Amino acid sequence: MVVHRCGFEAAPGGSTMTEETMWLDGAWCAASDGATSDVLNPATGETIATVPRATLDDVERCVQSSRAALNAPEWKAMDPAQRGRILNKMAAVTYQNAKALAKLESENNGKTFREALSEIRYGAWTLEYYAGLSDKIEGSTIPVPGPRLNYTLRQPLGVTVHIVPWNFPLQLALRSIAPALAAGCTVIAKPASWTPLSLLAWARAIDDADVGLPSGVLQVLTGSGAMAGDALAGHSGVDGVVLTGGVPTGQAVMAKASENLTPVTLELGGKGANIVFADANLKYAAKAICFGIFMNAGQMCWAGSRLLVHRDVHDALVEAVCAEVSKWPVGPGLEEGVRMGSLVHERHRSEVLGKLEAGLKQGGTVVLGGHALERDGAFMEATVVTGVGQDDLLFQDELFGPVLAVTPFETEEEALALANNTPFGLLNGVWTNDLSRAHRMARDLECGMVSINEYPITFPQTAFTGWKHSGIGVEQSQDALRFYTKVKNVNVKL
Repeated sequence: MVVHRCGFEAAPGGSTMTEETMWLDGAWCAASDGATSDVLNPATGETIATVPRATLDDVERCVQSSRAALNAPEWKAMDPAQRGRILNKMAAVTYQNAKALAKLESENNGKTFREALSEIRYGAWTLEYYAGLSDKIEGSTIPVPGPRLNYTLRQPLGVTVHIVPWNFPLQLALRSIAPALAAGCTVIAKPASWTPLSLLAWARAIDDADVGLPSGVLQVLTGSGAMAGDALAGHSGVDGVVLTGGVPTGQAVMAKASENLTPVTLELGGKGANIVFADANLKYAAKAICFGIFMNAGQMCWAGSRLLVHRDVHDALVEAVCAEVSKWPVGPGLEEGVRMGSLVHERHRSEVLGKLEAGLKQGGTVVLGGHALERDGAFMEATVVTGVGQDDLLFQDELFGPVLAVTPFETEEEALALANNTPFGLLNGVWTNDLSRAHRMARDLECGMVSINEYPITFPQTAFTGWKHSGIGVEQSQDALRFYTKVKNVNVKL
């Protein structure tokens, strides 16, 4: 059975395959040359959909439509409070369709339904948060010498391109779409070629609900990142590019954007550490450590993929972590009780296992897992490796899979040095009941985010930001709105 529309028809077991279209210039359409790509369910390996593979002509049409919508009075002159009302309607549509979207997300990405549902509700919350900020983007008056009035305006950045990753396909799309629309920008969203279905289904639901978004303000273009994503990042008609992805992809996008001096926000990789001191609550820490590395099968930029643990409690904590994750059933994300789903693709699983094998040649002992599961789909065991040295691949490289590298320390100074000895700087966790130590570590850790006595945690109103190779700029919070606006200074001689 084939369904010719993007939506919620895809069913487990491959009983229904959909032929999707993309949303360009206010219409649902195929690629200009009719080319398509297959989309798989990674838990079964079955093809569940085809999506258009956009051409350069489609990219050009998309950018021109976005520019026209930006300058059309229906959007350009819209009361900012009305933009907020539209975002609130979009949030309501997202909440209403959350379970159907989560089911589709699980089928396309491999994650559990429970995780997908939480993420999509978080995306709706993000839309609500920025709805409340749309009419609070303010300039300032500046005292200057003489009889003058000097003030600033904050105006929309313009046409923005959002290159969305495959690990949190809808949540991370909404994370940047929401502030862009709140600021009055127009949006071209380009989902990952492996996982386009939830964003397309969400956009269809928004279109069907007729929330008041003018034609062309929001578009979703599908296709190859190497072609369509590259063309969008380097297009002279684009005013800003937002990417969540790996460091090599970020470098490539930044290079293309630099051709037109286009500003970028890049949220890239991570090699987060949970730093556990001897006075920590080990039982609670063990549960959070598992959540921070085995949720979404470890495919998270902010994963706590390193465990730095005081030598006095090393054995007890490793035992607690292994005991906790051993209770996590692994299987298809839509099966009842499953806690860890499949990886996103068998090709990605092969990359993770290859890095694990290479890392183990440098040292370390596998105390749990370490293998692919012998069943259909891209499944892998939750893996814990002890005795990892700070110069080892498993300590330094982002595997982007369910692999926890454990390294002992003896002093606070050693723990800090170990945590900072990485090219990444996204999120680190500190586990201690010593308030002074917690704040010292938070101050001195070289990363954009620190979480004390829980991991991982974020909110729409808090900055999501990385240092070093973990990125440029800020997602979430009021700080994110600054990227989507341009400052203009006005001086008036009185």
